[in-house]
Amino acid sequence: MQVTVVSRMVRTIVLAALTGALALTVAGLAAQRSTISNRPDTPFKLATFEAQGRVRIGLTSGNRLVDIQAANIYVAQKSGLPALSMPGDMLKLIEEYARVSPRLYQIANYLKTDNVESLAFAFDVDKVTFKPPIIYPSNFMNIAANYRAHAEGMGAGTAPRGEGPGQGGSAQAGGGRAGFNASAASQIVPDRDGPIVFAKSPRSCIIATNEPFYIPEGNQRIDWEGELGIVIGKPAFLVPRERAHDYVFGYSIVYDVSDRGGRQRRVVTMFPGTNWFDGKSIDRGGPFGPFIVPKEFIKADNLRLVTKINGVVKQDANTKDMIWDEGHQIAYISQNMTLFPGDLISTGTPSGTGAERNEYLKPGDVVTIEIEGIGTLKTPMKAFSERPADR
Repeated sequence: MQVTVVSRMVRTIVLAALTGALALTVAGLAAQRSTISNRPDTPFKLATFEAQGRVRIGLTSGNRLVDIQAANIYVAQKSGLPALSMPGDMLKLIEEYARVSPRLYQIANYLKTDNVESLAFAFDVDKVTFKPPIIYPSNFMNIAANYRAHAEGMGAGTAPRGEGPGQGGSAQAGGGRAGFNASAASQIVPDRDGPIVFAKSPRSCIIATNEPFYIPEGNQRIDWEGELGIVIGKPAFLVPRERAHDYVFGYSIVYDVSDRGGRQRRVVTMFPGTNWFDGKSIDRGGPFGPFIVPKEFIKADNLRLVTKINGVVKQDANTKDMIWDEGHQIAYISQNMTLFPGDLISTGTPSGTGAERNEYLKPGDVVTIEIEGIGTLKTPMKAFSERPADR
């Protein structure tokens, strides 16, 4: 009888101890979980990159690019967070950002205090191969002459007559380019006047940082145009200017490669002016990246933009000097067509282009475009003879 009582007492004590330990463990996990903020406290950039033979999406943590899917599992296990599926490509990530962004914030906040360099899924930014951030947007829209100084400089250009968009030709009312009235730039009222918008093919034009542009044989008029890129976050149609920012996902860098008339043009006789397709829709003519910065981490209306050729500054401007700001651009485009998550708007280039200087690119040159808070997009120029058969 006494043995039974003692045995029951021992079991009670052991059970109590186990229950208490379990409660402490649960409480500890809950406390640990509660300390990992799901708010955007630690800024990060997003990228698509290749490492160890696999294409991944990542976020920056220090000087490392962290594989988001692997980091999601790691942080959940370490912190007792519930399982959460994480997209494996950037477009899906943008589409599902409302669902996954709290976990991304937790990953960034947790890794800020971790030894990221020791993690197998964290890669040195300088040793990965970047891909275009989005492979590929549905729409790639571009804004022309969106900085007054650039518009005025193009009007005073010295390119030969009869060439493509922004490439010379007869002028109207004080402009130096075919069908282009540069003097009107100072008279524009953004609420009244619409921007000039043109499209590039996402699949044919977009390439990644460090990928070359191949200059066609005999073409001596390939230009540089550094631009801020707006990435759309959700379907946008008939969006009022005041609400346009709600539809933005983030910002990147775009190089609008432009052919200023260095190759034979076919004459378009039925319409005056120039053929934008010849000058702008160039194969590989839309370098993009390397990063997208989500909008919660950056104010894009006051960023310094610098374009260099072989290290020499050619463009040095600020996004605050746009004629049509983000709101006007999105409102105007969405009055005509639906913009979808991942769509890219290249917002126009400032002054200092080759057409304004009568200087152009040649094989061996390197174009770098830097936008503060985003990064650097690098495009080497190569001869067309070096182009591989598959692009």
